[in-house]
Amino acid sequence: MTAKKPSEWRLATRLVRGGTKRSDFGETSEAIFMTSGFRYDAAEVAADRFAGTADGFTYSRLSNPTVAMFEERMALIEGLPVAKATATGMAAVNAALMCQLRAGDKVVGAKALFGSCRYILEQILPRFGITTELVTGSDNDAWTRAITPGTKTVFIETPANPTLDVVDLAHVCSAAHAVGATVIVDNVFATPLLQRPTDFGADIVVYSGTKHIDGQGRALGGVILCSEAFFEDHLNQYLRHTGPTMSPFNAWIMLKGLETLDLRVQRMCDNALKVANFLAESGKLERVLYPGRRDHPQHDLAMRQMKTGGSVITIDVPGGRDAAFRLLNALEIIDISNNLGDAKSLMTHPSSTTHRSLAEDARLELGIIEGTLRLSVGLEDSDDLIEDLEQAMSRISA
Repeated sequence: MTAKKPSEWRLATRLVRGGTKRSDFGETSEAIFMTSGFRYDAAEVAADRFAGTADGFTYSRLSNPTVAMFEERMALIEGLPVAKATATGMAAVNAALMCQLRAGDKVVGAKALFGSCRYILEQILPRFGITTELVTGSDNDAWTRAITPGTKTVFIETPANPTLDVVDLAHVCSAAHAVGATVIVDNVFATPLLQRPTDFGADIVVYSGTKHIDGQGRALGGVILCSEAFFEDHLNQYLRHTGPTMSPFNAWIMLKGLETLDLRVQRMCDNALKVANFLAESGKLERVLYPGRRDHPQHDLAMRQMKTGGSVITIDVPGGRDAAFRLLNALEIIDISNNLGDAKSLMTHPSSTTHRSLAEDARLELGIIEGTLRLSVGLEDSDDLIEDLEQAMSRISA
């Protein structure tokens, strides 16, 4: 029987073993190569490596054995040929955009984005003569009108942070490709286990590894996944010369996180559905948004694109910021934190944290009000989380 290639392994095996290369010591856990540079047996070897005519490492800003293992594993999981790790998720977003854009280009994005992503589109890109247009992500006609000849790339989060808006990936990718534009999808909320954007036509996928991939609040990291052609034509030299590099230690942490990603995400999603049902049935909230519930306005689309509803719930608390803060301050198990995708359940107030940089009218347009809270559901017992939320919600009208 012919041995299977790693790309032929089933997902759970790829998550645990993909990309692993052992040293001469035969270690079972991936080795951490904490080195900035590498030595060569001869000057000719160094010349050949820098010329690209010989395999091997030259400098850890460009490539490193531990980082390369993480990249190969991510590529196997996502089903794309190239993965390049970055220091943070925002470094991945910035590089995926900037490597391909020039003055005069146009970018179309959804209005519902993580605050820093929207800042890049609205504040940074225009400084370089790049036009940006933001549309309502759930409006297919708006995408069709906005994506015109001259559009270079389209940037999407789906589900979006924190509104959980869902974008019709197949529709947007079709419209973008009709004018020769690329499509970048920030797939953080869905994770590579729940949604494969390339199945719907996406060209580039980005992640903040800080979230579910690490999953335990230990380290920062990001990753960009793309085709060989996009890497060679755009991304390779941009990363080489700007250096948003992931450290070997953080890559090792991400490798360890991937080993349990499947188990963690499934438990988080199971917990999130139970918690979302409780919150919706409590009668104490103005709104509960969770893609896995039938009352989500885009539930059918979400379930066509995703395997489950994910690990994040968004709620609107009656009484504005004061009531939202009372609820947050009363939590005993769930932590107040702006992170998400962690083993520990975390809740944040977007208006004063992750989306504080947006103007108030922009937040209100998205439906982010002063009573909006985002809950990232973790691995605790769901009944404990429900009891914690129940006692905390009793403080809303205090």
